[in-house]
Order: sequence, then structure tokens, then C-alpha cells
Amino acid sequence: MPENSHKNNTQIPQPIRNDGAGGIDLGPRDVMRDLENPNMFVPPATDNGLLPNLKLSFSDTHMQLNQGGWSREITARDLPIATTLAGVNMSLTPGGVRELHWHQQAEWAYMLLGRARITAMDPEGRNFIADLGPGDLWYFPAGLPHSIQGLAEGCEFLLVFDDGSFSDLNTLSISDWFAHTPKEVLSANFGVSELAFNSISSDQVYIFQDAVPGSLESQRVQSPYGTIPLSFKHQLLAQTPLKTPGGSVRIVDSSNFPISKTIAAALVEVEPGAMRELHWHPNNDEWQYYLTGQGRMTVFAGNGIARTFNYRAGDVGYVPFANGHYIQNTGSETLWFLEMFKSDRFVDISLNQWMALSPRQLVQDNLHVGADLLDALRKEKWPVVKYPQTKTNL
Repeated sequence: MPENSHKNNTQIPQPIRNDGAGGIDLGPRDVMRDLENPNMFVPPATDNGLLPNLKLSFSDTHMQLNQGGWSREITARDLPIATTLAGVNMSLTPGGVRELHWHQQAEWAYMLLGRARITAMDPEGRNFIADLGPGDLWYFPAGLPHSIQGLAEGCEFLLVFDDGSFSDLNTLSISDWFAHTPKEVLSANFGVSELAFNSISSDQVYIFQDAVPGSLESQRVQSPYGTIPLSFKHQLLAQTPLKTPGGSVRIVDSSNFPISKTIAAALVEVEPGAMRELHWHPNNDEWQYYLTGQGRMTVFAGNGIARTFNYRAGDVGYVPFANGHYIQNTGSETLWFLEMFKSDRFVDISLNQWMALSPRQLVQDNLHVGADLLDALRKEKWPVVKYPQTKTNL
């Protein structure tokens, strides 16, 4: 066996905690993975017990390549704990089209880069067409037909579906239906010759390359039934954020995006040295997508069970229902991430606020803490916190 080239390199991390637990690893290793996951490689002493894996990177998933764009997905098949929601990262070239299709699940989307055009129609025949840019959202209720097309600069976006077992490669597509319907039936349905269908695809198209579409006005089709009553589009970055020391939060759910009945979300900004405070969600599991930066999260599951994970841009995180957690910025740039829930409303409970609104003596006796902590508690919720560093007096 060749000599391990890492053993004399002081830059190579070793599974040794500062309390002396652990030991040198001289065996075959993926050192780059260890460097990316310092708190998984050397867990904090407070980690304990067993929790399922709560992290997966889109970089570790299958890339579906088509003329016109690409897609990759994270579902319960890839991240088994993620039963409530599934995610698809997709990119379309200028003019690239995610074909006319529909799903058995609702679709929520966040625009990452570029610009896209969406179209849709509701059961009453009221249609919708709109252009979206970075930070914009769309939501299509289950069963409603729609399409997505890249505009002049192309686009990339995150799709989230309200079923963890969903797959975007197994949707209901117009080309697939045509391909598997006898031509005489198509002819009878549309009142045209069977020859009109000689050039249809023999399979699902999924994504295809097309020309960049013209202006919105040039593409509009007037419906005799009017337009939809609730917009499928929402401009999340146009919202006034809730700002606190250390960052900001923008919340979107059915209260300000009325059509979004099954997915609620928050866009969270955490500055270097700050953290998304200790909290939990009393309504459902949390599905996370990391946009920029890097951070760590410890999830507390009760009965002495806690596990810490490291995240960076492109990763998906997951927190089971009502489990306590935080997200701490561990890098030198701002950490941005989305937290999403299968729910019509965003709900969270702050540990700090709960303690502040409980009888002081009760908190003191329960935790055996003094006035330093009790006086610092806040009755107002701060989703993101940042305090000056304090030194422990020994």
C-alpha cells in the first residue's frame, strides 16, 4: 500500500476535539469533504445520539441535460428524511422552454439568476403570463397547466413541490400525452386531419430549445373569461424586510401571497458573526436551500439527541417538525438561505422570547441561571441576532 501522503501535512484536519477526544486518521480519506464539514468531522461535545442525515448538496445529484437547459432534484429518494417537500434546481438557456405541463403537486419557485417568462391557466379558463427576475416567486396550485421559458439572458431557479416523493422527471407533459394518444383520437378531439400530428414527438420533450420570445404584449392571448383573480407571481425582494442586529428576514405565505396555500417561506440574511436564533416551528418540517455563504446548524430532537451539520451555497438542509435549531454564519461573507414549509402560514417560536415571557423565577429555578441571562432576555422576537463578543471569566 502506498504511504499516506497526508500524515505529515499539518493542514490536513484530524478527528480530534479540543477536549482530547478522537485520534489521528491516516487512512484513505476525502480530505476536501472533511474541510467542508468541520463540525460533522469533529462534532461539538454537545452532539449526542442518532439523527438521520439532514443535509444533501445539489452537487451530489444527477444532472438531467437537455437541449435548452438542465435540471437536478433532491427528493425523499435522495434525502429520505425530507418527506414534506422536494426541490428542483433548473436552468434554461435564452429561449429554452420547460414545456407545457402540469403536476399533481403544487409548485413554488424562487428565481436565482436571469429572467424567465411563465404562463398558466386556471380551471375557469382565465390565463396568466408574466416575466420574473432574481428574487421573484411564482406559485402554481396542483393540477394547473403552466410553462417556463428563459428570456434573453437565460435563467436559473429553484422549484419546490409540496410532496417529498415528487420527481420533476415524472410529470404530466403535453408532448407525452400527445405521443401516447392514437392519432385518430387527436384528430377527432381537435377537428383536424391526422396528418397535422405527423411531426409530434414520440416521447416527453421536458426541456427544449426555442427562440427568445418577443415582448409580453406581443405574446398575450386574450381569454373570454378574463385573467386570474390571484396573481401567480410575487416580488419577494420588494418586501420591506424585518431587520434586526445581524441580518434580516422576509416572510412570504398566504397572508401576503394569497395563491400560495401549501408552501410558506422565509428569506433569511445572516451577517458574518451573526446567527438565526435558537427556535423551532410548530406547524411542519423545515426544508432549507442555501443561496450564499456558509454556516452550521445543530438540530435538537429531544431525549438528549442533537447533531451538527455544515452547509454552504447549493446545499439543502432539513429540520424535522418542532425540533429546536439555529443557523450560525461560520464564514466571512453574508449567509443567505431560504426556509420553507408545507403550510399556508409561516410560524416559528423563539426560545429567547418564550423565556422572556415566562415567570422570571420559574426560568431561574429551571435552568439555574442568574441575573446576567435573565436581564438580557427580550420580549420582542429577533429572528437573527448578533451581539458583541464576550469573554468568559474563569
